[in-house]
Amino acid sequence: MQDRKRLEEQIAQDKEISSLAGDLDALFELAREGENVSADLDREMKSFAAYLESLETKMLLSGENAARYAIVTIHPGAGGTESQDWAEMLLRMYLRWAERNKFETVVTDRLEGEGAGIKSVTFEVNGENAYGLLQSEVGVHRLVRISPFDSAARRHTSFASVFVYPQIDDEIKIDIKVEDLRIDTFRASGAGGQHVNRTDSAIRMTHLPTNIVVQCQSERSQHKNRATAMKQLRAKLYEHELAKKRVEERKLEDTKLEINFGSQIRSYVLAPYRLIKDHRTKLAVGDVDRVLDGDLDSLIHAYLVLIKTGKTASDKDEPLD
Repeated sequence: MQDRKRLEEQIAQDKEISSLAGDLDALFELAREGENVSADLDREMKSFAAYLESLETKMLLSGENAARYAIVTIHPGAGGTESQDWAEMLLRMYLRWAERNKFETVVTDRLEGEGAGIKSVTFEVNGENAYGLLQSEVGVHRLVRISPFDSAARRHTSFASVFVYPQIDDEIKIDIKVEDLRIDTFRASGAGGQHVNRTDSAIRMTHLPTNIVVQCQSERSQHKNRATAMKQLRAKLYEHELAKKRVEERKLEDTKLEINFGSQIRSYVLAPYRLIKDHRTKLAVGDVDRVLDGDLDSLIHAYLVLIKTGKTASDKDEPLD
């Protein structure tokens, strides 16, 4: 059903591109006939460009778990109420982003702060590609603003960390292909009677991709030994996949950064000027309110371009947003 839904979405996207291109062609035809349609053309071109960029963002996704749903955790850094309030602002930003993208969200754990904000929060983002898109948000986020909690109205710097996990289902599918197996038969050794020792009833299976070897010679029948060996192979491959998952989880844990100065991935400056700057992609966005209200598309797109091509926003000829 998921594959069918994905294919239906791709067909719908193709139809949408054709429809938008057709509308532009019609407007260009009217312009050639002398009608003043410049405002309509400008609006439709921006709409078309935004749609194409959203499709490009999906095409840039890569990695085994990119299409999975996501689990997001947010923790404030040192600073008490200031950082706790910033963590809650980030939570609102991501919930608004999910709403814009028609993703379902479920807050599974929330610890309220003392006075304001939150001490920690964990929530699910349920929708295709949620994990791949939110990978751009992993790291420390820095806020600079005039504190609403400071009676002297001084400027404060706050930090909060964001981490994203893929939602992995418990089921591990073990698909053993015949072409991946080398099966050797040999004569059983040891006690077992005349028949066992005189026929090639013992089985040795080698799984070529992983080089896992199992063998069975306890049964008189080659068929039974083969079935037993296959059962052992499935069990060993299951453990092999579990070990791979544990390695991936350790890698994810190792990417966490200290919530402090010098480790931030993005700065949100609200005073003395207003600017959001991503320190990895070099993308700067002047419309701070738009981003804090959940419009993260340009930041996510720039990060995926960086991962795919190594190019930052400063490598482009056009000005920053």
